[in-house]
Amino acid sequence: MSEAALAGEVSARLDELLRERVDAGQEFFAAEAEPLARLCHRMAERFSRGGTLIAFGRSPAARSDARHVAVEFVHPVIVGKRALPAIGLAGEGGDLRAQVELVVGPDDIAIAFGTDEDGGEAARAVELARARGCLTIAFSPAGAEWEPIPPSVDRYVRQELIETLYHLLWELVHVFFDHRGLLKGRDERRTHDAGASSFLYPFLAEHETELEPVVDDVRRSVLMKAQEIAELRAQTLTDNREALLAAAGALRASFDQGGKVLALGNGGSATDAMDSVADFRTPGHPGWRPRPALDLCEDAGILTAIANDIGTDAIFSRQVIAYGRAGDALLALSTSGNSRNVIEALAEGRRRDLVTIAMVGYDGGSVAAERLADHVIVTRSEHIPRIQEAQASAYHVLRELVEIVPGDVP
Repeated sequence: MSEAALAGEVSARLDELLRERVDAGQEFFAAEAEPLARLCHRMAERFSRGGTLIAFGRSPAARSDARHVAVEFVHPVIVGKRALPAIGLAGEGGDLRAQVELVVGPDDIAIAFGTDEDGGEAARAVELARARGCLTIAFSPAGAEWEPIPPSVDRYVRQELIETLYHLLWELVHVFFDHRGLLKGRDERRTHDAGASSFLYPFLAEHETELEPVVDDVRRSVLMKAQEIAELRAQTLTDNREALLAAAGALRASFDQGGKVLALGNGGSATDAMDSVADFRTPGHPGWRPRPALDLCEDAGILTAIANDIGTDAIFSRQVIAYGRAGDALLALSTSGNSRNVIEALAEGRRRDLVTIAMVGYDGGSVAAERLADHVIVTRSEHIPRIQEAQASAYHVLRELVEIVPGDVP
């Protein structure tokens, strides 16, 4: 195939990948907006009664989602939002059902990932959680009370829609905390608690008994946010087309020469790095090859040792020193483009002749302004959940491009 013909084929494929994501997202959230709003209400009631969100998944990709949803609820990135109890359980802890059995309570929320790819292990954990009285959620048939099924056969598109959905759960459950009169207590009566400001507004909570207007507000918010991420995915995959193609060519050349990719990020971006590594190691489509990849966020012993003895700025760069070899590649995920430990890792990667790829949000931060990576993909938003969702599209598309472009694409 000529270079021009290949370029045309790749460009057409990129258009198709974007269109599939936009269409699937519109269909999914149009169908799920109202059920999702009601689910947020039910989750807020559980949290108000002292419940915990218990997320679990067996496969490497499902594990990354379980970790991601837990970190979002425990460490809210939106100022003023409360930290909510959540834990992520994964295969390294043993059988999922046995793990859930030890921690689950009747007021908890159980959310299962990868129920269609683990031989029924997560589904058995769902069954136990539901029998204990938990509110249960899954994304393929598993006997959960709430099972939104993403309308796509592509595993990457499905994961992106699921990530957007659990981000929306986290964002919008807080709406109902602002209307505490709509939340039931343990005795199933509405709680009349206006919160810390109740001494100023003593009658506020008692009048908050109209659930449907709030549900409708949340439903409309879901649709608005779904439109926002559709537009942001389009911006990310369109504006950065040349950067994605060049990064894919460099990655392919690295793999063809025996190299590997090292992936890193902080918080939710750390779990996205985990997901990208899982995707490289596991072929997503027939005919693809597994590719060598290391997750620099995975080993808590290494991370805490470096953070304790040297400082958090070095947690990734020290691992680049240990694992990076000339010709390898470094994939850095950052919503701000300003994280010191990401910048230090990119600098170390360049010193050691690694191919450096950065996916960043906002205006690209220091990484983009100072060209601290060879290939920079910028998602132009200031909303961290939306940035991460669009970055998931970018690294999934990058994964596919690695398999269809030759190395050293200019």
